[in-house]
Amino acid sequence: MKRRIVSLCPSLTELVFDLGAGEELAGITEWCVHPAARVGAIEKVGGTKNPCVGRIVTLAPDLVLMNEEENRVEDAQALEAAGLRVHSSFPKDTDGTAEMVRSIGAALGRAAAAEAIAKDIERRAARVRSAAAGQREMGWAYLIWRQPWMSVNRDTFVDALLALAGGRNVFGARAERYPKITLEELARLAPERVFLCTEPFSFKPEHADELAQATGLPRERFVIADGEYLSWHGSRTPDGIDYAEGLIRAARAESK
Repeated sequence: MKRRIVSLCPSLTELVFDLGAGEELAGITEWCVHPAARVGAIEKVGGTKNPCVGRIVTLAPDLVLMNEEENRVEDAQALEAAGLRVHSSFPKDTDGTAEMVRSIGAALGRAAAAEAIAKDIERRAARVRSAAAGQREMGWAYLIWRQPWMSVNRDTFVDALLALAGGRNVFGARAERYPKITLEELARLAPERVFLCTEPFSFKPEHADELAQATGLPRERFVIADGEYLSWHGSRTPDGIDYAEGLIRAARAESK
């Protein structure tokens, strides 16, 4: 039976395609960009924070996929009040992501495809965790925004991937999930790597130059990092696990 699906989270849109259900998508957000060759033909129903609830209701989907961080609870409540079935998830680590993939696969009637992705996540996570055991932790910071400068704490998906590979978040103990920081703090904590994400703020090499000059830390400690691999959860997670390991491994090798 062909379903009608609306996805309000970019990583979940990508997952739907990788589960083989892309043709069932009736609506996605303006930020759903993968797979690039196929998302253009699907109706856009607003953004992740400002979806057109009325239009989604009119589309009469069998299922609306949402994420508790990317989307607003009031929009989920409005869709449910209109009689729509909402599947909302919020994985914060690889185990949670594997569970989410299985849950969405079951909801879409794609359990076998979901199980393959989930097992790949678990297999790669186990391998990376084993390889990191006994290795010296690498101190890192991950910046997601400029002016104000913002980082992540340990209650984030980014932290989970980098910690799995043997990294230690110098801002991990902050109470806020996405704390504002100062460059003076960054200089004092002196992480061995400062990862500058490509999203939501698109850091460029000139920002690494700026930060090195402002903090006095060596320029080579500032590395542009792919925000999609480190913060998208779903079918991109297996490669994200390997990508995070590569970042930590490179930092460890250069510090010897």
